[in-house]
Amino acid sequence: MKKYSNDKNINTLVHRLLKQNRWQIRQGRHPVLIAPTGRRLAVPGTPSDRRAFLNFKHDVRRLLGL
Repeated sequence: MKKYSNDKNINTLVHRLLKQNRWQIRQGRHPVLIAPTGRRLAVPGTPSDRRAFLNFKHDVRRLLGL
């Protein structure tokens, strides 16, 4: 399993989204998650905030318009 983030919850969420086949990942200096709508979201590789997973999950939901 490819590692996109050091945070296990963020990594699991990214893998779950990629399995849906509508989401894509673009590798570069930092991995970027691309939503089905074409909008992009940077994946935090080494999050230092204890709320990083909740913030990332909120951003994913916002990309979907939920």
